[in-house]
Amino acid sequence: MSFPLLTATAALPALGAIATAAVPAARRTAAKWLALLVSVGTLALSAIQLVRFEPGGARYQLTESHAWIKDFGVRYELGVDGIGVALIGLTALLIPFIIAAGWHDADPLETNSSRWRPTQGFFALILAVEAMVVLSFEATDVFLFYILFEAMLIPMYFLIGGFGDRAHAQGDEAAATQRSYAAVKFLLYNLVGGLIMLAAVIGLYVVAGSFSLNEIAAARAGGSLHMATNTERLLFLGFFFAFAVKAPLWPLHTWLPNAMGEATAPVAVLITAVVDKVGTFAMLRFCLQLFPEASKWATPVIVVLAVISIIYGALLAVGQRDIKRLVAYASISHFGFIIMGIFAMTSQGQSGATLYMINHGISTAALMLVAGFLISRRGSRLISDYGGVQKVAPVLAGTFLIGGLATLSLPGLAPFISEFLVLVGTFSRYPVAGVVATLGIVLAALYVLVLYQRTMTGPVKAEVQGMPDLKVRELLVVAPLIALLIFLGVYPKPLTDIVNPAVRQTMSDVQKKDPNPVVEAAK
Repeated sequence: MSFPLLTATAALPALGAIATAAVPAARRTAAKWLALLVSVGTLALSAIQLVRFEPGGARYQLTESHAWIKDFGVRYELGVDGIGVALIGLTALLIPFIIAAGWHDADPLETNSSRWRPTQGFFALILAVEAMVVLSFEATDVFLFYILFEAMLIPMYFLIGGFGDRAHAQGDEAAATQRSYAAVKFLLYNLVGGLIMLAAVIGLYVVAGSFSLNEIAAARAGGSLHMATNTERLLFLGFFFAFAVKAPLWPLHTWLPNAMGEATAPVAVLITAVVDKVGTFAMLRFCLQLFPEASKWATPVIVVLAVISIIYGALLAVGQRDIKRLVAYASISHFGFIIMGIFAMTSQGQSGATLYMINHGISTAALMLVAGFLISRRGSRLISDYGGVQKVAPVLAGTFLIGGLATLSLPGLAPFISEFLVLVGTFSRYPVAGVVATLGIVLAALYVLVLYQRTMTGPVKAEVQGMPDLKVRELLVVAPLIALLIFLGVYPKPLTDIVNPAVRQTMSDVQKKDPNPVVEAAK
């Protein structure tokens, strides 16, 4: 029996979470190092997945299949395609940086020795989220995916509600209430989406007689599975609603700014760069593959909603006074691009959307983590409380600028090629949507450059005088992310070689071909 690599990649952080939580309270430094080593080990296993994955091979590779709940046909069934293996790599890459960036975020409060923050629990919860996200990218049984889709809400709820910035933890009851509100809102929104999805999962089993993605696809291809038009559309809407909440897509987005604003910067990165990618990934794996006709039926409305997300998120980012909420609204705009690319139903759009998931994760991590370092020094998230930071902390300002330029998709940085492909793919089929969406690029330049100008340039405010520059640990967190943004901006081929075959298979599922280019006859 071959080594179960997919199971091992998810089991390592799961076991690491249990071990980290079990470390004695007085050994919190040991718990941190254990969590970091486990995350690095998971990264090594994900790298082995990438090495063993053959882009031109079978659709799902490194597969595992075992009986789980026989009476209901539920199986523990795993497999990765090019999109899944790339997103597992993104998740495994970011978790060590998230842990290192949050090294002191759950330390005991020195000003109040009678109140302890559960350091071990903080890092154990991060590893638990990693395990569930990785396994959700691997699951090819719909019921197994649903269990993971819902289960990851529990550790995320405690990470948002239980851990805020240092000022919040020292007795600010109003801030604690806001943090609790953000956590509950996150949980309720996603639970409602999950319950609707559960009804659709049960309906799919009634119609198809199986939860296995492979079996359902084979039955459809062989002509033994026929879904009535209305049934397929209702099932599609049940799945899509849950994924649109997770993504998040306008108007189901309102939980994200609250959650990212109240969470610590590393947890905010975990939300938008890792967990939210499960929603857009599932649109590709489940919506388009299981319900191709319904996907095409809903495409015009979804494209309109995606364009609204792009413009709406960017406009609200322009008007933000809070640094973390600005990044949150910028992410809503970026997720609009991803969803628009998926449902443009072109190979360029879907390739761009997949690359966007990865590149957005890296760029948002770089920008938000540096913002977190900045906020921890000043103790404020308000943009107006900063000014002239580049004169006292030039390295911090420089890394903040590069993260911001990546967010606005500057040519030469990784997100540019993603956004370009999404727009090209959308314009070839929906030219009006493509043209309107380009306004999001202009607005992105506005909110990023205004943010940098107001925080980093101008006279040095008294409150930032003497602000220390990035420390060695912080540089070790940010520098690799920036290097990766530059590398993938100049040479994205390693990623495109992995994801393009999976995109072609998805296009085949929905029986769509790229539009022929319009060539005017020579006069």
